[in-house]
Amino acid sequence: MAHRKAGGSTQLGRDSISKRLGIKIFGGQKIKTGQIIARQRGTKFRPSKNVGRGEDDTLFALKDGIVKFTTRKIRLFTGKLASRKFISVVTEEKAAK
Repeated sequence: MAHRKAGGSTQLGRDSISKRLGIKIFGGQKIKTGQIIARQRGTKFRPSKNVGRGEDDTLFALKDGIVKFTTRKIRLFTGKLASRKFISVVTEEKAAK
């Protein structure tokens, strides 16, 4: 009987495509309105002045300026103080002062 034995299935060979997350424009760099600053899952970085947050937690510039990263302590819902990272865009007029 010339036939082949049934081939077994494998669980290998599948991988999801990368989502290209992360910081796109770093601190001190110039940015234009609407440009993406960071792509993220969840709020690793939080929006501050002149920065908006998209539906998928993407942070983008609301005004032209220079990107600035800061760390601030905020009070959580539980009452505990926690250090969180914020991204803001400093406009050209304020940066010159």
